[in-house]
Amino acid sequence: MDDDRLTGAGRPIRSGRDIGRDGVSGGYRPAIRVVTFFLLFPLLASCSGVQSALDPAGREASDVANLFFAMLIGGVVIWAGVVVLLFHAARKRRSYSEKGAGQLILRGGAVFPTVILAALLSYAVWLMPNVRPWFSEDMDVRRVEVIGEQFWWRVRYLDEGGAVIFETANEVRVPTGERVVFLLKSPDVIHSFWIPVLGGKMDMIPGRKNRLTLQAEKPGTYRGVCAEFCGTSHALMAFTVHAMEPEAYETWVAARRKASGGQDQEGLALFLRHGCAACHAISGTEARGAIGPDLTAFGERGSVGAGTLPNAQEHVARFIRDPGQIKPEARMPHFSMLEAAEIDRIAAYLKGLR
Repeated sequence: MDDDRLTGAGRPIRSGRDIGRDGVSGGYRPAIRVVTFFLLFPLLASCSGVQSALDPAGREASDVANLFFAMLIGGVVIWAGVVVLLFHAARKRRSYSEKGAGQLILRGGAVFPTVILAALLSYAVWLMPNVRPWFSEDMDVRRVEVIGEQFWWRVRYLDEGGAVIFETANEVRVPTGERVVFLLKSPDVIHSFWIPVLGGKMDMIPGRKNRLTLQAEKPGTYRGVCAEFCGTSHALMAFTVHAMEPEAYETWVAARRKASGGQDQEGLALFLRHGCAACHAISGTEARGAIGPDLTAFGERGSVGAGTLPNAQEHVARFIRDPGQIKPEARMPHFSMLEAAEIDRIAAYLKGLR
């Protein structure tokens, strides 16, 4: 009788038989599938993008990605083999002698995984020269010195003799199709220089100069990060990598060499008057500070505070007013004592530097 009751509209009331074994109504199962899909879908987003090692844009990163997929496939093959062996051994209608059982374990549980792992190890060793190319000081390659600070990146472009051509901060530009050697240093704590789409990471250790060779294959704008905890604002220590066609790269280098302090003399005067030049440098001006980032051509950078905020005038003003509020334990002092109009004028001046 309970199963045949009708509602006022003549539709039967759902009974216990409409509920699945798992206690979930059959009508809810499509919704659960949709919800599950949307919960798992964000995981797929990590397979591509400007900071994905699985979406390589360089030779070294391609080899790392190939090694990952090879090991993934090898792991799946071993796992599947062991599962098949388990089910095969669990079949009750089969009986094994002690010798047969030993042979099954030896071949399926030892020899089979060993062969797969040996093949993966051989492949990894064969890839090593590509993942970490050889470098010597007499090689004719481009050199970029990167120094990890707390919490930003000092970037110096060097000539063939190792002399500094010019310095910038928090952005790296490289030509496509050419190897670039990054000379990595740190004056304070251990950092780790990592551009996932171009290659593996390399630590920056105080007192040492490590080398990392990378080659970008596809033009684009990518993201690099510090992969070693280095302090309170470690997560706010990113940088941008611009991979450019060789002609565009040479044009940028020539323009950057000629960059100056701009035409806003009033903004420059405020910058100098309030002591900003004690820490920062701007080519073509009296500002020669070497403690903080070089601000020459600051307006063409995409972010403020090493990837913390977009490079907009209001964000520059916020950072000048109280950098510690945006980036905890930043070494730059606050200038909240200045009038808002002066801070805005300095921010406008910096934003206009090209």
